[in-house]
Amino acid sequence: MTEERTLMHHVVAFVTVAIWGSTFISTKLLIHAGLSPAQIFTLRFLIAYVLMLVVGLWGPRGLGGRRLLSDSWQDEACMMLLGITGGSAFFLFQNEALAFSTATNVSLIVCSCPLFTMILLRLFYADTSLGRWQVLGTVFSFVGMAVVVLNGQFVLNLSPLGDFLALCACLAWAVYSLVIKRMNKRYNSFFITRKVFFYGLLTMLPYYAFVPRFPQWQLLLRPEIVAHLLFLGVLASMVCFLTWTWVMGKLGAMRATNYIYVNPITTIVFAAWVLHETITAYFIVGTLLILLGLFLSGKIQNR
Repeated sequence: MTEERTLMHHVVAFVTVAIWGSTFISTKLLIHAGLSPAQIFTLRFLIAYVLMLVVGLWGPRGLGGRRLLSDSWQDEACMMLLGITGGSAFFLFQNEALAFSTATNVSLIVCSCPLFTMILLRLFYADTSLGRWQVLGTVFSFVGMAVVVLNGQFVLNLSPLGDFLALCACLAWAVYSLVIKRMNKRYNSFFITRKVFFYGLLTMLPYYAFVPRFPQWQLLLRPEIVAHLLFLGVLASMVCFLTWTWVMGKLGAMRATNYIYVNPITTIVFAAWVLHETITAYFIVGTLLILLGLFLSGKIQNR
């Protein structure tokens, strides 16, 4: 029964990251329709937060939906840190990095966050032990991710500012993984996720003081725009952040975060399906390396 539950945790982690990988397609289509990346982030988090408020008020009491504050101001500060590192800061760093660096550089740096998570876990959590097979699995997955992203063209155009911003996004997600490990021991997934959306939205508001641009209502009422925003807000944000918080509590920060390496795979698969982009041999080789790395870091750890 324990093995079946563990398998379910891995499946949920894989599906969650697969859905996140597909969000790049919806985001790209929304940008072409006239929405900015900042507007897309704000709208998807707003949809998710409002839905969680409704579910919290009218759903089962065990969800903790009627609870407003954490047990202490220290925990509330941690919730704000989650909203920043997993929401506003991660988004802003990643998208601003794309303005100064190449998509390849940004993808490589941001998707390397499991390596940084592994290092930070070892530094800040004395009870975290990293076996040689787990480290080897993480390295295999990283190499596979690099093969997928580079696609046979090892040309890195270094851009100090852009690459630094991408590194900040990577570190933001690594910090998110560390803090969520602590909060999972004290609060349920629903309460944590709702806080992430709230503080993600709250800390995003100062951005609009410098870039006061808002979408027109006519654009937001178009059926295809509504469909993509609902997909991003309901499934990719509300549901996936809930499942990711739950999986982090079950698998641990390191094993769960390793699934981030799957992100480029699902993005390319959905791009080939929806946008008719080409899948190469490098993609297949990289995918096999990523899956081998996940197997090593997960299977050996269970022993």
